[in-house]
Amino acid sequence: MRPFHLSRFISQGFCIAAIIPLFLLMMGCETLHTLGKEQREKLTYHVEKAQEEQEEAKEQFQSAFDEFAALAGFNGQGLEEMYRRLQDQYENSQSRAQRVNDRIDKIESVANKLFQEWEDELDQYQNLRLRDSSKQMLTQTKERYRDFLFSMKRAESKMYPVLSIFHDQVLYLKHNLNANAVSSLQDTVSELEEEVNALVEELEQSIANAKQFIESMDVQ
Repeated sequence: MRPFHLSRFISQGFCIAAIIPLFLLMMGCETLHTLGKEQREKLTYHVEKAQEEQEEAKEQFQSAFDEFAALAGFNGQGLEEMYRRLQDQYENSQSRAQRVNDRIDKIESVANKLFQEWEDELDQYQNLRLRDSSKQMLTQTKERYRDFLFSMKRAESKMYPVLSIFHDQVLYLKHNLNANAVSSLQDTVSELEEEVNALVEELEQSIANAKQFIESMDVQ
Protein backbone atom coordinates (compact mmCIF):
# COMPACT_ATOMS: atom_id res chain seq x y z
CA MET A 1 0.00 0.00 0.00
CA ARG A 2 1.34 3.46 -0.94
CA PRO A 3 1.94 5.71 2.07
CA PHE A 4 -0.55 8.50 2.66
CA HIS A 5 0.99 11.94 2.50
CA LEU A 6 -1.17 14.68 4.00
CA SER A 7 0.89 17.41 2.34
CA ARG A 8 0.32 15.91 -1.11
CA PHE A 9 -3.44 15.61 -0.47
CA ILE A 10 -3.63 19.21 0.69
CA SER A 11 -1.61 20.33 -2.32
CA GLN A 12 -3.87 18.42 -4.75
CA GLY A 13 -6.98 19.71 -3.02
CA PHE A 14 -5.67 23.26 -3.29
CA CYS A 15 -5.03 22.83 -7.02
CA ILE A 16 -8.53 21.47 -7.57
CA ALA A 17 -10.02 24.30 -5.56
CA ALA A 18 -8.12 26.78 -7.70
CA ILE A 19 -9.00 25.12 -11.00
CA ILE A 20 -12.75 24.80 -10.41
CA PRO A 21 -13.45 28.57 -10.16
CA LEU A 22 -11.24 29.16 -13.20
CA PHE A 23 -13.14 26.48 -15.11
CA LEU A 24 -16.47 27.98 -14.12
CA LEU A 25 -15.27 31.44 -15.14
CA MET A 26 -14.20 30.13 -18.54
CA MET A 27 -17.57 28.43 -18.98
CA GLY A 28 -19.32 31.63 -18.02
CA CYS A 29 -17.33 33.67 -20.54
CA GLU A 30 -18.09 31.12 -23.24
CA THR A 31 -21.79 31.30 -22.38
CA LEU A 32 -21.76 35.10 -22.57
CA HIS A 33 -19.90 34.96 -25.87
CA THR A 34 -22.43 32.49 -27.23
CA LEU A 35 -25.35 34.65 -26.13
CA GLY A 36 -23.79 37.71 -27.75
CA LYS A 37 -23.13 35.77 -30.95
CA GLU A 38 -26.71 34.53 -31.04
CA GLN A 39 -28.07 38.06 -30.72
CA ARG A 40 -25.75 39.34 -33.47
CA GLU A 41 -26.84 36.52 -35.76
CA LYS A 42 -30.50 37.26 -35.01
CA LEU A 43 -30.02 40.95 -35.71
CA THR A 44 -28.20 40.23 -38.97
CA TYR A 45 -30.98 37.84 -40.00
CA HIS A 46 -33.73 40.40 -39.39
CA VAL A 47 -31.83 43.15 -41.21
CA GLU A 48 -31.38 40.81 -44.18
CA LYS A 49 -35.12 40.08 -44.13
CA ALA A 50 -35.76 43.82 -43.94
CA GLN A 51 -33.78 44.25 -47.16
CA GLU A 52 -35.94 41.66 -48.90
CA GLU A 53 -39.21 43.06 -47.59
CA GLN A 54 -38.32 46.62 -48.53
CA GLU A 55 -37.40 45.47 -52.02
CA GLU A 56 -40.74 43.68 -52.30
CA ALA A 57 -42.55 46.75 -50.96
CA LYS A 58 -40.82 48.94 -53.54
CA GLU A 59 -41.92 46.66 -56.37
CA GLN A 60 -45.46 46.44 -55.01
CA PHE A 61 -45.97 50.19 -54.63
CA GLN A 62 -44.57 50.79 -58.10
CA SER A 63 -46.92 48.15 -59.50
CA ALA A 64 -49.87 49.73 -57.69
CA PHE A 65 -49.04 53.13 -59.13
CA ASP A 66 -48.82 51.71 -62.64
CA GLU A 67 -52.26 50.15 -62.17
CA PHE A 68 -53.67 53.40 -60.85
CA ALA A 69 -52.22 55.41 -63.75
CA ALA A 70 -53.68 52.91 -66.21
CA LEU A 71 -57.12 53.25 -64.64
CA ALA A 72 -56.93 57.06 -64.67
CA GLY A 73 -56.51 56.99 -68.44
CA PHE A 74 -59.04 54.26 -69.08
CA ASN A 75 -62.14 55.24 -71.07
CA GLY A 76 -63.47 51.91 -72.30
CA GLN A 77 -65.59 49.10 -70.90
CA GLY A 78 -64.71 46.90 -67.95
CA LEU A 79 -64.43 49.64 -65.32
CA GLU A 80 -65.48 47.30 -62.53
CA GLU A 81 -62.69 44.88 -63.37
CA MET A 82 -60.17 47.73 -63.40
CA TYR A 83 -61.49 48.89 -60.03
CA ARG A 84 -61.10 45.45 -58.49
CA ARG A 85 -57.53 45.24 -59.73
CA LEU A 86 -56.77 48.60 -58.14
CA GLN A 87 -58.40 47.44 -54.91
CA ASP A 88 -56.17 44.35 -54.90
CA GLN A 89 -53.12 46.51 -55.48
CA TYR A 90 -54.06 48.73 -52.55
CA GLU A 91 -54.56 45.75 -50.23
CA ASN A 92 -51.26 44.19 -51.34
CA SER A 93 -49.45 47.49 -50.74
CA GLN A 94 -51.03 47.74 -47.31
CA SER A 95 -49.84 44.23 -46.51
CA ARG A 96 -46.27 45.01 -47.62
CA ALA A 97 -46.22 48.12 -45.47
CA GLN A 98 -47.35 46.10 -42.47
CA ARG A 99 -44.57 43.56 -43.02
CA VAL A 100 -41.99 46.34 -43.01
CA ASN A 101 -43.51 47.73 -39.83
CA ASP A 102 -43.41 44.33 -38.13
CA ARG A 103 -39.80 43.81 -39.19
CA ILE A 104 -38.80 47.12 -37.64
CA ASP A 105 -40.31 45.99 -34.34
CA LYS A 106 -38.32 42.73 -34.46
CA ILE A 107 -35.10 44.53 -35.32
CA GLU A 108 -35.50 46.95 -32.44
CA SER A 109 -36.27 44.15 -29.99
CA VAL A 110 -33.19 42.09 -30.91
CA ALA A 111 -30.91 45.14 -31.11
CA ASN A 112 -31.95 46.30 -27.64
CA LYS A 113 -31.12 42.87 -26.19
CA LEU A 114 -27.78 42.74 -27.98
CA PHE A 115 -26.69 46.20 -26.85
CA GLN A 116 -27.86 45.61 -23.28
CA GLU A 117 -25.88 42.35 -23.05
CA TRP A 118 -22.85 44.04 -24.56
CA GLU A 119 -23.12 46.95 -22.12
CA ASP A 120 -23.44 44.63 -19.12
CA GLU A 121 -20.43 42.56 -20.14
CA LEU A 122 -18.13 45.60 -20.18
CA ASP A 123 -18.01 45.53 -16.38
CA GLN A 124 -16.65 41.99 -16.43
CA TYR A 125 -13.35 42.92 -18.10
CA GLN A 126 -10.18 42.91 -16.01
CA ASN A 127 -8.05 44.14 -18.90
CA LEU A 128 -8.84 47.84 -19.37
CA ARG A 129 -7.40 47.91 -22.88
CA LEU A 130 -9.76 45.16 -24.03
CA ARG A 131 -12.64 46.81 -22.21
CA ASP A 132 -12.02 50.16 -23.94
CA SER A 133 -11.71 48.44 -27.31
CA SER A 134 -15.01 46.60 -26.81
CA LYS A 135 -16.71 49.79 -25.62
CA GLN A 136 -15.51 51.67 -28.70
CA MET A 137 -16.78 48.90 -30.94
CA LEU A 138 -20.14 49.01 -29.16
CA THR A 139 -20.39 52.76 -29.71
CA GLN A 140 -19.59 52.42 -33.41
CA THR A 141 -22.08 49.59 -33.86
CA LYS A 142 -24.80 51.62 -32.15
CA GLU A 143 -24.12 54.58 -34.43
CA ARG A 144 -24.33 52.44 -37.58
CA TYR A 145 -27.48 50.80 -36.25
CA ARG A 146 -29.14 54.14 -35.53
CA ASP A 147 -28.35 55.36 -39.05
CA PHE A 148 -29.84 52.23 -40.58
CA LEU A 149 -32.92 52.25 -38.35
CA PHE A 150 -33.56 55.93 -39.06
CA SER A 151 -33.43 55.35 -42.81
CA MET A 152 -35.74 52.34 -42.55
CA LYS A 153 -38.29 54.24 -40.47
CA ARG A 154 -38.05 57.20 -42.82
CA ALA A 155 -38.77 54.94 -45.79
CA GLU A 156 -41.67 53.34 -43.93
CA SER A 157 -43.17 56.76 -43.18
CA LYS A 158 -43.26 57.51 -46.92
CA MET A 159 -45.57 54.54 -47.46
CA TYR A 160 -48.51 56.02 -45.57
CA PRO A 161 -49.17 59.09 -47.75
CA VAL A 162 -49.26 56.78 -50.78
CA LEU A 163 -51.56 54.32 -49.00
CA SER A 164 -53.82 57.21 -48.02
CA ILE A 165 -54.19 58.31 -51.65
CA PHE A 166 -54.84 54.74 -52.76
CA HIS A 167 -57.44 54.25 -50.04
CA ASP A 168 -59.35 57.43 -50.86
CA GLN A 169 -59.43 56.72 -54.57
CA VAL A 170 -60.47 53.08 -54.12
CA LEU A 171 -63.23 54.15 -51.75
CA TYR A 172 -64.37 56.88 -54.12
CA LEU A 173 -64.46 54.56 -57.10
CA LYS A 174 -66.42 52.00 -55.14
CA HIS A 175 -69.40 54.33 -55.04
CA ASN A 176 -68.77 56.32 -58.23
CA LEU A 177 -67.77 53.77 -60.81
CA ASN A 178 -68.31 55.62 -64.07
CA ALA A 179 -66.24 57.13 -66.85
CA ASN A 180 -66.44 60.68 -65.47
CA ALA A 181 -65.23 59.55 -62.04
CA VAL A 182 -62.34 57.65 -63.58
CA SER A 183 -61.28 60.58 -65.75
CA SER A 184 -61.27 62.82 -62.69
CA LEU A 185 -58.54 60.61 -61.21
CA GLN A 186 -56.07 62.02 -63.71
CA ASP A 187 -55.64 65.05 -61.43
CA THR A 188 -54.31 62.73 -58.72
CA VAL A 189 -51.79 60.89 -60.87
CA SER A 190 -49.12 63.62 -60.71
CA GLU A 191 -49.39 63.88 -56.94
CA LEU A 192 -49.27 60.13 -56.54
CA GLU A 193 -46.32 59.78 -58.90
CA GLU A 194 -44.36 62.28 -56.84
CA GLU A 195 -45.13 60.43 -53.61
CA VAL A 196 -44.24 57.03 -55.10
CA ASN A 197 -40.95 58.31 -56.52
CA ALA A 198 -40.02 59.72 -53.11
CA LEU A 199 -40.92 56.41 -51.49
CA VAL A 200 -38.86 54.39 -53.95
CA GLU A 201 -35.86 56.64 -53.40
CA GLU A 202 -36.10 56.27 -49.61
CA LEU A 203 -36.51 52.50 -49.87
CA GLU A 204 -33.44 52.17 -52.07
CA GLN A 205 -31.41 54.24 -49.62
CA SER A 206 -32.64 52.14 -46.70
CA ILE A 207 -31.79 48.91 -48.54
CA ALA A 208 -28.26 50.22 -49.19
CA ASN A 209 -27.87 51.19 -45.52
CA ALA A 210 -29.02 47.73 -44.47
CA LYS A 211 -26.35 46.17 -46.65
CA GLN A 212 -23.66 48.37 -45.13
CA PHE A 213 -24.81 47.52 -41.61
CA ILE A 214 -24.73 43.79 -42.32
CA GLU A 215 -21.22 44.06 -43.75
CA SER A 216 -20.07 45.90 -40.64
CA MET A 217 -21.51 43.17 -38.40
CA ASP A 218 -19.77 40.46 -40.43
CA VAL A 219 -16.30 41.86 -39.76
CA GLN A 220 -16.74 41.93 -35.99
